[in-house]
Amino acid sequence: MLLAPQAQFQERSLPLEAEALQAVALALLQFTPQLAEAEESTLLLDVGASLRLFGGIHVLCRKVASSVRALGFTGNLSCAPTARGAWLLARCHAGRALKMSSLERRLEGLLVSVLPPARQYLSWMEGIGCLTLGDLYRLPRPGLQRRCGRALLDMLDDAHGGRPELHEWLEAPASFHAKIELFDRVENAEALLFGAHRLLLQLTGWLSVHQLAVERIRLLLEHERGRTAGPPTVIEVVLAEPTWKDAHLVRLLKERLAKQELDAPVIGLCLEAPQVQPMAPLSDSLFPEPGGSKEDWQRLLELLSARLGPENVLQAAPKADYRPEHANAWVSIQEKIRPAEARAQLPMDVTSLPRPTWLLAKPVPLLIRDHRPYYGSPLRIRSTGERIEAGWWSDMQTRDYFMAQGEDHAHYWLYKERVIKGAELETRWYLHGFFG
Repeated sequence: MLLAPQAQFQERSLPLEAEALQAVALALLQFTPQLAEAEESTLLLDVGASLRLFGGIHVLCRKVASSVRALGFTGNLSCAPTARGAWLLARCHAGRALKMSSLERRLEGLLVSVLPPARQYLSWMEGIGCLTLGDLYRLPRPGLQRRCGRALLDMLDDAHGGRPELHEWLEAPASFHAKIELFDRVENAEALLFGAHRLLLQLTGWLSVHQLAVERIRLLLEHERGRTAGPPTVIEVVLAEPTWKDAHLVRLLKERLAKQELDAPVIGLCLEAPQVQPMAPLSDSLFPEPGGSKEDWQRLLELLSARLGPENVLQAAPKADYRPEHANAWVSIQEKIRPAEARAQLPMDVTSLPRPTWLLAKPVPLLIRDHRPYYGSPLRIRSTGERIEAGWWSDMQTRDYFMAQGEDHAHYWLYKERVIKGAELETRWYLHGFFG
């Protein structure tokens, strides 16, 4: 206390420690499905089959360390040709060994107290001058087994590769549901992003081990508990394209949390993945798509939806109707429109009918100058007329549509109506759209 008077002490909680270790294990499943829990809060990862995918052992170690830090934990990371060897090096901060010869040299100088089965015999070992694993390994095996038991020899053999190592690999749950308790009450929604990122890392590991991609996630913000406690605040993110990468999900949640107003302080977070599907294989195309891939485009749309709201990012959903106002329908980008359904909604001759890129919500009446419609300049008709008729119940009954060109070479979509005014038939022109 004299050296660190500002230090704060917390009562140890073994259940919370086990829960934290499980959270780290679930997040690290994104690097390998072969992960096992070992003694003294240690995780063993068999990454032999993952080295090429992640760019080698050094890059993989950096990614693993970064994931652990992102979860809010610190750990000692090591690697070795054997699982027990890596465990011993990590426990002693003894670095990494990529070859068996290097591992044996590093094990040589480690203290015998690092082996759990040897700790009850430390006094005897000190009495005979056996202080390191190298000294222990050179003792006669029959006498050492009689004195200390078989477990000590088995652990030594595991570290040196003297026998095959068997592990009970972690099995990820069939459905994803993760939660964390916050250290304090949080009243600002943006401050919840760090905790949400921790949950998303666990989701990434769960998706990877099951070879799944998520289409919809649900973040629950838990408030004060008790009789007067209200229901949790639900933030739901729907993706246009399934993903299994946490970076994109973090960006979407960041945008949603920035707009979220909290009715009460938050004391806990819970993340669910109610909608998943099998992970799509990577593209086998030799050359990248110009302008980015389809996934890049979908990620941009999802980010815009999170920032602007799903009701403000729309996609075309044309209806099977010749009346332009009814055919020109738009829905949220989050709604799924299958290609077969889109084709079924359109008339068979839709490709032969000129339609503008931008259809005005309300037609604009045009002036008539020298018997020609006028919009900034006299408009010249460039197409034959297309008559569109509707029933007596509709405001629009008969219109003749034309493509017109102005002096600036811009193209417009006009229609002509004939209105009976008194005893005469009056012609009126309207602007209804612009061609790209």
